[in-house]
Amino acid sequence: MRLIAENLGGERGGETVFSGIGFALEKGEALVVTGPNGAGKSTLLRVIAGLLRTAEGQVRVEGGGEAFPTVASACHYLGHLNAMKTALSVAENLRFWRDFSGEPAFSVDEALATVGLGGIGHLPFGYLSTGQRR
Repeated sequence: MRLIAENLGGERGGETVFSGIGFALEKGEALVVTGPNGAGKSTLLRVIAGLLRTAEGQVRVEGGGEAFPTVASACHYLGHLNAMKTALSVAENLRFWRDFSGEPAFSVDEALATVGLGGIGHLPFGYLSTGQRR
């Protein structure tokens, strides 16, 4: 599978923050995005993930097959904020997102165990460290 960006351009508040960005990533490869505050790094990542429209260019997936036919199905964006409610338990938050997303691959307990957090589903999400929250 390949993630390809061609001549990407992005805007924020009607102003161009980047243009002419291009790359091709094979499965298992990574792209490092650096720059000063306000340079458009987060905007670029949101464009790649399909959360924002491109001002120019395109992003596409090749070889994703039926499992990943679109960029949106192949990309996940994890920003600095998450959509969890700190007063709810870890398990309650996961149940909400499981039900929202549809057919789960794992049960809540299996998901927690998979990431090494088995046994803490009863705790309020707000008690978790930043690393555990991710």
